[in-house]
Amino acid sequence: MVAVALLAGLAGAAASLLLEPTIGVRLASTALGQRVLGAALQARAPAPPAGLAIARTGAPLPAMTLHDVDGVAVEVPRAWAGRPTLVNLWATWCGPCLKEMPDLQAFARTQGDRGVQVVGIALDEAAAVRAFLPAHGITYPVLVDAPGPADAGVRLGNPAGVLPFSALVAADGRLLKTRIGPFADAADIAAWTADAAAR
Repeated sequence: MVAVALLAGLAGAAASLLLEPTIGVRLASTALGQRVLGAALQARAPAPPAGLAIARTGAPLPAMTLHDVDGVAVEVPRAWAGRPTLVNLWATWCGPCLKEMPDLQAFARTQGDRGVQVVGIALDEAAAVRAFLPAHGITYPVLVDAPGPADAGVRLGNPAGVLPFSALVAADGRLLKTRIGPFADAADIAAWTADAAAR
């Protein structure tokens, strides 16, 4: 019992350090930092509902049906087949999410019709998202899901519900990697997605 409490305390301290604004952004953007942060958050996250399919690195994404801001059903990951996809989970009330969105938009513009596509999944109210996108110049596709214990973020491997959260999906639908927290800038996004173009 003492060992478990000690490990939980160490995980919490590591997460606090990684999330500290000045040091945390640099550490959290490294592979080691993401592993430590992921382990710390996983230890504190509630267990997902029994039977819920959760994405695993290297495996195909579990199928799910989401809706765009107009209520049109989108079959994921089938809708993204043939192109690598950066999936970014966010919400209109999430400050770090909103800060990185112009960089995601800039990155999406550089990719054209053949590069890495950017798709947002807002864990939010559809009406709020529908009003937000044009007001902020976001033109990449955005889907909407209700936040909860079985939302798209949990199914993509984010049981702690941290936002923003990103997943890189290969053109064949396999999960390549995930990222907890915001990107620093468009160059950071390009570096993080670079290996997807090679696959």
